[in-house]
Amino acid sequence: MFLPQTGRNRPLSPAPLSPAPRIAGHRGLLPRIAGAFACLAALLAAPAASAQPIQGAGSTFAAPVIAQWAKRYQAARADGGDFASPDWTVDYEAVGSLGGVMRLGQPELDFAATDAPLPPEALARAGQRQFPIVLGAVAIAVNLDGVAPGALKLSGPVLAEIYLGRIQSWADPAIRALNPGLALPEQRIEIIHRRDGSGTTFTLTQYLSAVSAEWQAKYGADQLVAWPLGRAVPGSQGIARAVAATRGAIGYLEFGQARRAGLASAAILNGAGRFVAPEAAGVIAAAEAAGWPADRDFFTDMTNRPGEAAYPIAGATFAVVPVAGRGRGRVGRVTDLFDLALESGAGDAERLGYVPLPPALVRDVRAYWARHLGARG
Repeated sequence: MFLPQTGRNRPLSPAPLSPAPRIAGHRGLLPRIAGAFACLAALLAAPAASAQPIQGAGSTFAAPVIAQWAKRYQAARADGGDFASPDWTVDYEAVGSLGGVMRLGQPELDFAATDAPLPPEALARAGQRQFPIVLGAVAIAVNLDGVAPGALKLSGPVLAEIYLGRIQSWADPAIRALNPGLALPEQRIEIIHRRDGSGTTFTLTQYLSAVSAEWQAKYGADQLVAWPLGRAVPGSQGIARAVAATRGAIGYLEFGQARRAGLASAAILNGAGRFVAPEAAGVIAAAEAAGWPADRDFFTDMTNRPGEAAYPIAGATFAVVPVAGRGRGRVGRVTDLFDLALESGAGDAERLGYVPLPPALVRDVRAYWARHLGARG
């Protein structure tokens, strides 16, 4: 969480009141003084119910950048002053995309962040709206002695065979054929995957479904799948820790998190026959090829897109906002947060290894807010 919780709504205890003095000749004044003291005591004891943080939950993929945007938002609204209202803070829980979407039924939640966009039909039934906030790459991270970041090359079919359990050694001929000259050890591949419902899992399994008919038929694309083998751990940080601690491991997580953990990431063969690293240029190329239908709540798929420069396991994080039964002011706080993020938070995203939305997409998102969320365009 990004908001200290201690004492947020703790009532203030007024000091004990002294007996009211007797004032001769002012019989009507004493009740008025006593009433004033009673009002003051009630005000001091009342919790500040109107000042609350923006409440969000969901994606661990996007949690680091949302944390940074939360700090930026509070600093911008304080405008250099010492006073910071709870209204300017963001309380975000990184519980995974599925967990965040499931919490949207809680009345206190203002938005969920998910890496698996919700279909427009589901949004309409629930009275919700959805828009992208940041782009990124799902990196295939490995722990192999002597293998530097970007040195290992994998194709979609080979990656699917690894996750299906058909390829079990790093010295398998199929992997060696993609990596001539790279010293690959005779070592068992240790698969690490997410235990919790995850948009990162959804993005990876979307890609595996696109490149492997067997994967599509047996497991498909989802936030929570019945993995045929491997070790399950919770959260993106759990993946990073497990891969770092396990020789021969392979796992998947957001590229910036893999980079900050010092993990080597593989280059992936795209549909144009080029090996592409999970970096910004490849994500931008995938985004440009994806299309972003605002009339369908930006429901799109960035994986396995055409283009020589496109990284094939790319995705976006979306904010899902309940609208039905919510006042315009409450919804407007969410758009105010992300408006500032899109306006001045691009550098935060880049430093953390994410990719900001392209300018044309930012314009489309703001126009969408104006049409559907009552915000400025």
